Amino acid sequence: MFVPATPADRLGFDVCVVGSANLDLVVTTVRIPGPGETVLGSDYAEHAGGKGLNQAVAAARSGARTTFVGAIGNDDAGTQLAEVLTTDRIDATYLLTFERTTNVATGRALIVVDDHGENTIVVVPGANAQVTAPTPFPSARVVLAQLEIPLQSVGDAFSAARNLGATTILNPAPAAALPGSLLVLCDIVVPNEHELDLLGGSAALLEAGCGVVVVTRGAAGVDLVTHADVLHLDAFEVAPVDTTGAGDAFCGSLAARLAAGDELVDAVRWATAAGALATTVVGAVPAQPTASAIRDLLSRQ
Repeated sequence: MFVPATPADRLGFDVCVVGSANLDLVVTTVRIPGPGETVLGSDYAEHAGGKGLNQAVAAARSGARTTFVGAIGNDDAGTQLAEVLTTDRIDATYLLTFERTTNVATGRALIVVDDHGENTIVVVPGANAQVTAPTPFPSARVVLAQLEIPLQSVGDAFSAARNLGATTILNPAPAAALPGSLLVLCDIVVPNEHELDLLGGSAALLEAGCGVVVVTRGAAGVDLVTHADVLHLDAFEVAPVDTTGAGDAFCGSLAARLAAGDELVDAVRWATAAGALATTVVGAVPAQPTASAIRDLLSRQ
C-alpha cells in the first residue's frame, strides 16, 4: 500500500535522488544501426546526463528542494556535471569526487538517436559504480533511486530513508533481477513496458511487497497499478524529437509533486506532462522541463 510522505517541516529536503551522473555523448542519425551495420551520423553533441542527475534536475525544476547522492571523477566531465547541480540549485553535499590518482573516471553514456526520436543507450559506469548510501543519510520527504549504481547501495539508501519516514520511489532502469528485500522497501516502482516485462509484470512486483506500480508506456500513456485496480492516464500530445531523458523527467517530477503533498494520481498526471515535454528537446538534462512549462501543457490539454 502507498505510504504518504512525512510532513515537510520535519525534514531538510523535499527530494533526495540517489543515482548516477554521466556525460552523455549523443549521435543523431537517420536510423539506429543493426548488428554489424555502420551508418553515418548527422550531428554530435555532449550533454550532462545519467539517470540520477537527470531526475535530480527534473525534481528541482518542478520546484522541489533537492539533494543529490552520487559520484564523479576529478576530470573535465565531472566538472561539467558538478556545474549542473550549481546551476539548478541542487544540494551537492553528498556528491563524492574521486581524485585523478584513483583512476576512477566520470561515467559516460553513448547515445544514438534516430530521426523518429527513438534511441539506444550504452552506459559506462565509471565513478557511478562507487556510489554508496551516506551515513547519516539526508532527511527528505521522498527518496528516488535507479539501477545505474550498485544494487546494495540502493537497498541501503531505501532502508535508511524508510527509517527517516521518507517515501521511496524506484525507477528500475536498467532492468535487473530485484531481490524481495529491496522491493519490500519500495513504496512506488516506476518501470517502462520493457522493464516491466523483464521484472515479471506488475502482479509480481506487488506480490513481492512494493506498494504501487506506475508503468510508463510512452505515447500510450501511463498505468497506475495497485492490488485493487488499474487506472490508465492518457499521454499528452507533443511532437517528439528525442525520447532521451523522458522517463527521468517523469520520475523526478513525480517525486517533486509527491513531496509537495499531491495525491498520487495528480502527481502522476503532472509527471506525464513532464515526460511528454522532455521528448520535445534534444538531450537529457537540457530536456528537463520547468514547472511553468508543465503547468502550461496541463492547462492546454
